[in-house]
Amino acid sequence: MDLQLKDKTALVTGASRGIGLAVVEQLTAEGVRVVAVARTSTPELRATGAFVVQADLAAAGGPEQAVAAALAEVGELDLLVNNVGGGEGELGAGFLDYDDATWQTIFELNYFATVRVTRAAIPSLVRQGGAIVNVSSVGAKVPSGGPVPYTTAKAALTAFGKALAEEFGPQGVRINTVSPAAVRTALWTSPEGYGGQLAGHLGISQEELLAGLPQQGGMITGRLIEPSEVAVLVVQLCSPLTASITGADYLIDAGSSKTA
Repeated sequence: MDLQLKDKTALVTGASRGIGLAVVEQLTAEGVRVVAVARTSTPELRATGAFVVQADLAAAGGPEQAVAAALAEVGELDLLVNNVGGGEGELGAGFLDYDDATWQTIFELNYFATVRVTRAAIPSLVRQGGAIVNVSSVGAKVPSGGPVPYTTAKAALTAFGKALAEEFGPQGVRINTVSPAAVRTALWTSPEGYGGQLAGHLGISQEELLAGLPQQGGMITGRLIEPSEVAVLVVQLCSPLTASITGADYLIDAGSSKTA
């Protein structure tokens, strides 16, 4: 299917690996001119042919500088994919273990970075009649299922997308949210990531953790979600073929959410 994205322009944040990298790969395959924002420029990201901007979006001025670099490269933006996030929290920590500084750090990356990137980019998106896709988390709907600062930040991000859709829909900009459950990314697969730490905490191998995670999370497919599967949904929501979809929050959770 032709998604009618050829020669469109896009800005993708959190683009160096995982979901962000998969989105960049699929957008460039559709003929989109992509500006990829990441703290580090990886060989895999450069191989996509995207224009790479190295920026820390949680740092002061980082979002504005990244958007300015994107506009200087492509002129105007048709698409924005806000994928930046992470820093889920300390393993085994509860609400009382998180001080104000930790809450602020987690919100800066998982919420305010997207707010600031969007604020800088949306004038161009309005001029182009563009689309925004925010990558949130199933944790926004099940906030007890993860570290409370992280899931609360994702809940705020989901609400942010709904509010923007109401305000900017009449100006021709569509805003949607995609909320994945556990995705096969470095968060789970890296020995230094959350998955490696959790396996050590439980006294099992990381392979055992990954094998049992889908069942523990209620994922009825019996496997982790692949980054490319999330990217397919994101790219479809960028397409003008989905012009009547806005203000939506799409779960891609392998059936782990059991409520209607």
